[in-house]
Amino acid sequence: MCSFCGAPLPSERKPGFNETCESCGKDLHSCRNCRFYKAGARWDCAETIESPVPDKDRRNYCEWFEADPRLSSGTEGRKGERDAAAEARRRLDSLFGG
Repeated sequence: MCSFCGAPLPSERKPGFNETCESCGKDLHSCRNCRFYKAGARWDCAETIESPVPDKDRRNYCEWFEADPRLSSGTEGRKGERDAAAEARRRLDSLFGG
């Protein structure tokens, strides 16, 4: 599942560097979708990467990337983040008459 929206990731192969989620458009080859992503670890990674990845939601070229097997079961993704973003968009639209 995409860590953001919960849509299924390709199970038969590793997502390509430039591949995006068909449901939400987020990058799939990102730290948040990787089995080695570990918030709080050095540079939020369980592997010995050489430098930090600044944006954990954006595509990166890390050779350690492996799709997180925990994302193969159904999830709501990061629903709280999606709801907050939608609310912010709604408020901006109402403020600017959009």
